Amino acid sequence: MAFQGVDYYRIDDLLTEEQKLVRQTVREFVETEVIPIIEQHYREGTFPMHLVPKMAELGLFGITLPPEYGCAGADNITYGLVMQELERGDSAIRSFVSVQSALVMYPIYTYGTEEQKRRWLPKLARGEAIGCFGLTEPDYGSNPAGMLTTARRTANGFVLNGTKMWITNGSIADLAVVWAKLDGEVHGFLVEKGTPGFTAVEMKNKHSLRASVTSELIFQDCEIPEENMLQVRGLKGPLSCLTQARYGIAWGAVGSAMATFEVALTYAKTRIQFGRPIASFQLIQDKLVWMLTEITKAQLLCFRLGQLKDEGKMTFQQVSLAKRNNVDIALTVARMAREILGANGILDEYPVMRHMMNLESVKTYEGTHEIHTLILGADITGFPAFT
Repeated sequence: MAFQGVDYYRIDDLLTEEQKLVRQTVREFVETEVIPIIEQHYREGTFPMHLVPKMAELGLFGITLPPEYGCAGADNITYGLVMQELERGDSAIRSFVSVQSALVMYPIYTYGTEEQKRRWLPKLARGEAIGCFGLTEPDYGSNPAGMLTTARRTANGFVLNGTKMWITNGSIADLAVVWAKLDGEVHGFLVEKGTPGFTAVEMKNKHSLRASVTSELIFQDCEIPEENMLQVRGLKGPLSCLTQARYGIAWGAVGSAMATFEVALTYAKTRIQFGRPIASFQLIQDKLVWMLTEITKAQLLCFRLGQLKDEGKMTFQQVSLAKRNNVDIALTVARMAREILGANGILDEYPVMRHMMNLESVKTYEGTHEIHTLILGADITGFPAFT
């Protein structure tokens, strides 16, 4: 039976017909195109590239950006619902769309020249070009201000030198949004695939996000033209992009939690032990009630956050709260689901272990759980405790 969703507090009643239609369209896409093939790709450590044109046809890339650039111009709750449904399939699928939309198309739209927008946004929206976001470095993850990648001015543009690590889509990307220090200040640059001095190497041997392409970007005297520079200075550029991505992650984590809860509930109702379904035992019901409660709270967080975002009132601290909470509870929900399934929970006949392993990465990337704790702590006390 097709997934109908977990909606204990009737949040559907708050959605517009258009929002529900988009969600249903993506839900059906995930049911028919993602779930049947994702376990094999996870097993083999490959990304299902054949899904890219299908997601582009659905208008999922840069869905909130204006139609003049080939995008859908949707609201942020719609975008969140898309992220939720994609991650219900797998974090790798949501990550691909999240990077393409929030970390590549968003900075080009927000900080790019009109020429950059016209050249890249329609291609990225159509899936004819794939993008990646180069901020994290081998020695600088939570402290991006310490980045070592540099840009040096030349007569014709800039020369980049440095290394980026843990870059989603890196080795399959046609375009990299790269952050580097120019005269000690962070700037953004567009680096095209095939540019001399730019190489991208896929990182293998992962236990998590196995269906996602993760890469290392290397810049060795990589020359790019003047017109490839974004119009923003300082860390506010990359950090504003991360806020967009974290917003989508908060919704995506709910989708993952919905998936593992639904599996656990169905299993508990049909698994017979001691002559009765295990769902009839108090300890199992305690787990299921906790899971449903936390999912419902996370859904409400996301819905209100989406309203604030559409009203232009959302703060990055509010996004930190949602990302921190929702990923954390999604991971606990997955672990509880595995416990309810018992030994069967480790089989890839069920999606539970795959979601659990993926969430271990999601809890770390786009700001670790601890970093978001410090962001919130500084906001509510007025005392930054980062150092």
